[in-house]
Amino acid sequence: MQTELSKQLGVEHAVFGFTPFPAVAAAISRAGGFGVLGAVRYTAPDDLKRDLDWIEAHAEGRPYGLDVVMPTKKVEGVTEADVEAMIPEGHRRFVEDTLAKYGVPDLPEGEASGWRITGWMEQVARTQLDVAFEYPIKLLANALGSPPADVIARAHDQGVLVAALAGSARHARKHKDAGIDIVVAQGYEAGGHTGEIASMVLTPEVVDAVAPLPVLAAGGIGSGPQVAAALALGAQGVWLGSLWLTTTEADLHSPALTRKLLAAGSGDTVRSRALTGKPARQLRTEWTDAWEDRDGPGPLPMPLQGLLVAEAVSRIQKYEVEPLLGTPVGQIVGRMNSERSVRAVFDDLTRGFEEAVDRVNRIAGRSGQ
Repeated sequence: MQTELSKQLGVEHAVFGFTPFPAVAAAISRAGGFGVLGAVRYTAPDDLKRDLDWIEAHAEGRPYGLDVVMPTKKVEGVTEADVEAMIPEGHRRFVEDTLAKYGVPDLPEGEASGWRITGWMEQVARTQLDVAFEYPIKLLANALGSPPADVIARAHDQGVLVAALAGSARHARKHKDAGIDIVVAQGYEAGGHTGEIASMVLTPEVVDAVAPLPVLAAGGIGSGPQVAAALALGAQGVWLGSLWLTTTEADLHSPALTRKLLAAGSGDTVRSRALTGKPARQLRTEWTDAWEDRDGPGPLPMPLQGLLVAEAVSRIQKYEVEPLLGTPVGQIVGRMNSERSVRAVFDDLTRGFEEAVDRVNRIAGRSGQ
């Protein structure tokens, strides 16, 4: 599964794997793909440094990259405390009432909530980059539009390619104008923040809009035939995220969540603003349903919603309260019905890709050529 882009980056397969888990990122690179570590959860530079050290020690010299969430424009002088103060008291009560309804215990005294949506803040993302550029990363991806111009220039000065996600051809053109090297066309089916255009329509639109820049297809891809379809639509690779959540290297810390993912069908996700304030595809749960209830206050805009629910999400995850327990995941969850190693996933992808290409060649009368 080689393309011009995969050859440029020195990887065997044009499969880019986004993951929050360093063990998964390293395993993707070892398997011949390109592992990309998600940085949004790292608020302490030392934590990111520790995990990049781990990848360096376990990627066997294979290339890898980093994904940040960085706004193109920043707001000066705004702290997390300033943002917290903007959250209405009625929304705080709604969160506590919902948790109480399901008997979710408080966190132990002195234990801080885990993941918080702070990676969107300019200073946090720049701190992550200061750490990352000390390592031989080959790709910097941004999930929130094009990075600021000085960040793109800094990456290019260090020989690092820059990628940005786009949910429409219009967004993709803006990325090209900003000097981005790779556009990730993220379809409606994808997990996490995503737009409203399906991959089959979006991928060729973006390919045409930004040519000759390389495009990666994302959203609803989890098999070899789907990789072949993406390349047939003009993409130079695929960007996979959800598929790695049920690999044996993933560290979800929640057997209950793993069970829910393995049992879910492709119709068991929803685009909801419940997690961050922006539409993000995730498992449908009684938590997401509560935020859609007409009698409720409704989600706040980003980043208020993420800060509002951070502790609640930590409590739900810690105590594995199954009716409320969820995670960002794409519609491909319907294929994620067994725990497999990253290597086994790659074996399945490459085998399925070869079979799909052979099938198309037979249809075209080119069998054996």
